[in-house]
Amino acid sequence: MSVKLIKETLTNEYFTFNSMVFLPSKNSKSRTEWAVLTHGYTASKSDCLNWAQRLSEAGIPTIIFDLPGHHLGSYNKVKSFEDFKDNVLTCFESSFNQLKKYVTGECTQIIFGGHSLGALLAIKALKLSTFKAYKKMAIGVGIGIGQHKTAHLFETSFYEKTLNIRGQLVDENLHPDLVFPWIKQEKLDLDITQQRVHLITGLDDVVVGQGGLEVLRFNLEAMDNRVTFLEPKKLPHHEPSMAATHIFNFLKNELNL
Repeated sequence: MSVKLIKETLTNEYFTFNSMVFLPSKNSKSRTEWAVLTHGYTASKSDCLNWAQRLSEAGIPTIIFDLPGHHLGSYNKVKSFEDFKDNVLTCFESSFNQLKKYVTGECTQIIFGGHSLGALLAIKALKLSTFKAYKKMAIGVGIGIGQHKTAHLFETSFYEKTLNIRGQLVDENLHPDLVFPWIKQEKLDLDITQQRVHLITGLDDVVVGQGGLEVLRFNLEAMDNRVTFLEPKKLPHHEPSMAATHIFNFLKNELNL
């Protein structure tokens, strides 16, 4: 099946960032579900590449985008950490509008998806007023509310050298000392209700840690969201591309692909 890729740099009021549209073959069954996907902290849209491939081959128009200030995707800067955290969700709006430029036909349902930080943002995107008229769901990979009894894995001496490098893979305004506490608090403060959320976190995901998915699921369900989840035996945090089959299988059942 032939999928067409369109690679463009997007600019909105706040950010400049790169994107890639996956257009299903004209011979595939026309779907009215569209997908908008992004990656985790210090990573790039390449982590979502085979997610998008599987979905577009199934007929779902898909766009993946680089979070602003993440230098594996582009060298564009962010003005400040406050600007990033207050406005990063506009990237979902810009990416969806980019899909509209190339897809003929109607969209009736939007699939937001992401890994780690991207998963948190995908869940938060469910609340954007821009998408109020659409049916929506969020797929979060590698996300949970950590129950680490000691320091977070990324805060231990074991990862100190790794963080030194990773901290240089993002804009200076997105330093781990700023981003990690914010991510932690954002997950605790999620205010999402009556939404559809599917969580996929590996049992071997040492960043989320044991019990982390369950706590997040409980919190979301307590706010009257419909939540399903999967805990594969093997889906380490640093290999989100391995989630492609799990995402496809979920959507195959959910949407009758």
